[in-house]
Amino acid sequence: MAKKIKDENGNTYVQKKPFYKRVWFWILVVIVVAVGASMGGKKDDGSKDSSSKASTSQTASSKKSNVPAEYTSALNKAKTYSNTMHMSKKGLYEQLTSDAGEKFSAEAAQYAVDNVNADWNANALQKAKDYQSQQSMSPEAIREQLTSDAGEKFTPDEANYAIQHLND
Repeated sequence: MAKKIKDENGNTYVQKKPFYKRVWFWILVVIVVAVGASMGGKKDDGSKDSSSKASTSQTASSKKSNVPAEYTSALNKAKTYSNTMHMSKKGLYEQLTSDAGEKFSAEAAQYAVDNVNADWNANALQKAKDYQSQQSMSPEAIREQLTSDAGEKFTPDEANYAIQHLND
């Protein structure tokens, strides 16, 4: 609490504690230290993870040293597109080779598509579910969108699989 002091004239003054003796100051210090420690800890953990990932990728690179860097980059992009956007094989190839897309060579894109290990039926099913939930499309409209050259470019078999399992 603040200390009240009276001067000779009877005026009352309040003498406050210095800021470093106040509770709020020490709570703030503890919070700042805790946040700083947690951020510092994450950086250390991240660097350990990245160094282990680097050694793993170096090991993988030494096993596949005959694979050009462009092919590896195309494969990494293909995995990202397949896992996040659930693209078809043909759509993925066109995205990787497109001038408006990734601009990989045809050979690098074909290598990526051949080695991405994607489940094309699962990708078609996920796309179909997206169309159904986000755009309330009918199964036939979804089938057309999945197989259209202006759409997703899945094969008819992949689209059929998606429609058959749409409500599973």
